[in-house]
Amino acid sequence: MPDPSLQRIFDRLSRDLARDIRIQTTTDELRSALNADRLVLYYFYYKWSGRVTFESLSDPQFSILGSTGPDQCFNGEYAKLYEEGRVRAIPDIESEPIQPCHRDFLRDLQVKANLVAPVLTERGLWGLLVAHNCHSIYAWSADEITSMQKAAYSLGMIPSIQDS
Repeated sequence: MPDPSLQRIFDRLSRDLARDIRIQTTTDELRSALNADRLVLYYFYYKWSGRVTFESLSDPQFSILGSTGPDQCFNGEYAKLYEEGRVRAIPDIESEPIQPCHRDFLRDLQVKANLVAPVLTERGLWGLLVAHNCHSIYAWSADEITSMQKAAYSLGMIPSIQDS
């Protein structure tokens, strides 16, 4: 009979691996469908502080894996909007009325157009699914926005995300 503590470790590793494969597959497929330059999963590890934990790229030069966000810009006011299900489509970061710190942050990441959907769990806002166009501005279609919402919802339903 296997050691129960070893079995728990094995079960957790298996569950985490299955989650990671599903997240990577989702980000890869969605980036391709949206024809975006970058699609990332931004995970909040502490109240409104987070990190890019997964990414799918059209070109390795766009990698931001492990980067943190503009914590001073993302506060409870913005979090509340995303907790309520807000999806934000920005076709052109230069003409959109956004906070200067947010615009500067997006510029630093080479972003021209941005699409963000919340990953929600029963506990609230777990993370953000984010698509970036880095080559040009882009008007996100209603179908693309819906696809992003559905993918974010699907990620939020993964049991190991629900439990974290």
